[in-house]
Amino acid sequence: MNLKGLTVSETRSLGLAALIFSIFLIGYDYTAFSVALPAIQKTFNIDLTTTMWLVNAYALAFGVSVISCGRLADMLGRRRTFFMGASLFSLFSLLGGFSLNIWMLMGCRVMLSIGGALMWPAVIGMTYHLLDSKRAGVAGGLLMLGCAVANALGPIIGGIVTDSLGWRWILFLNLPITLVAMLVCWRLIGSDLPEAPSERVDLMGLLFLSLALLALLVGLDLSVDMGFANYRTILLFLAFAIFFTVFICLDYHSSEEPLIPIDVVKNKKFLAEGVATLLVSVAFIAALMFIPQFLSKIWSFSAIQCGIALLPMMLAFGATSFLAGHLYGRYGAKRLSSLGALFMWAGMLVLSRLSAQIDPTTFVPGLILMGVGMGLFYPTVTTAAILILRFNRASLAAAIIYMFQIIGGAIGLGLNTTIVALAPDLATGMSRAFLMNAHLALLGVVVSVFFINGRKRIVGNGCC
Repeated sequence: MNLKGLTVSETRSLGLAALIFSIFLIGYDYTAFSVALPAIQKTFNIDLTTTMWLVNAYALAFGVSVISCGRLADMLGRRRTFFMGASLFSLFSLLGGFSLNIWMLMGCRVMLSIGGALMWPAVIGMTYHLLDSKRAGVAGGLLMLGCAVANALGPIIGGIVTDSLGWRWILFLNLPITLVAMLVCWRLIGSDLPEAPSERVDLMGLLFLSLALLALLVGLDLSVDMGFANYRTILLFLAFAIFFTVFICLDYHSSEEPLIPIDVVKNKKFLAEGVATLLVSVAFIAALMFIPQFLSKIWSFSAIQCGIALLPMMLAFGATSFLAGHLYGRYGAKRLSSLGALFMWAGMLVLSRLSAQIDPTTFVPGLILMGVGMGLFYPTVTTAAILILRFNRASLAAAIIYMFQIIGGAIGLGLNTTIVALAPDLATGMSRAFLMNAHLALLGVVVSVFFINGRKRIVGNGCC
């Protein structure tokens, strides 16, 4: 690939395209693979519960490791961390495609997920570094645009590949795509050696944080089937509290650099952005997971039809994300995040009017409102979280905000499932659950209005 003779602007544009494409690849792999589960179940002759753990194991590994990977990116250099993650992603995509049994495939998916967790915060940090501070909002908008397009196209592309070539080719296709992204980044993205290369990771802190997050996420996952009052769920939440307490004691009394630096922990504005993300993510995951359930079980939509039905939300998400990136510098985080959460509240209210008797097109306005809200909120809060900390915390900030999104989604899935299970029928249960989601999104509006920083521009070296 000959990239010589390019102008600075062309080099930046190509580098940015490669980074956004990497974000698309991570999101695409997850959503495209989910539609291949029936084919995998048939290939290995396994039950549905075992098959679902291909999705759960991937999500758990990503959620558990993303904060640690974000810290590593800041300490070792984001470019270096990106290549480590991309190498894992490529290698285990190839091995996963040749899986001989379900356990080999599950192990490859876990390692592939860790590769994605290394890439995610590194790519976000490099993207914000590639653009100057005045265009930081644009970076956030482009990143969320890549996510939205991946979420929209992933199930459709995955379905086509599975039906025409077989599910293994979803994994095989990751390899050439990742290699192209690595090559472009190698040629165009400059080295970003950390400010303090002598820093060392607190390995014991890393271990106990990982155990704490694993206990929390598994507990939330089990709550979907067993409920929050089940003794197994309670024990896992108790294990989370114990492991997290040990992590705090070890991390901040260690001679090593804390895994989560004290300036991040004490930043109340950053915490507010995380709490707001958690609250609105309950509504996001509810729409993403339960609308297809309703369409499939009440109106007998096929899997492809359910994926297409979500396009209004995902297209609105992508278009508004791009727009929000340009509006960030003019209106600031407070206004855009508050407006985004408000749109999500309105979308949930519309969707809460679920009924087996209504026309399917009735969903469209609610889905569009949700998509617009997501497009305004997520890039804004990601940009604000990164800018409010020092630049050498950028990847960690992105990872922590994403962790809040994962936890919010897991809590939302458990709460919504419990409400639906207690209802007399699916439509009534989803209506009640979506009404609760609307109230939580409205609480996200309150947090955004009163606690998220409202300044518009970065000042100095990464502080708002």
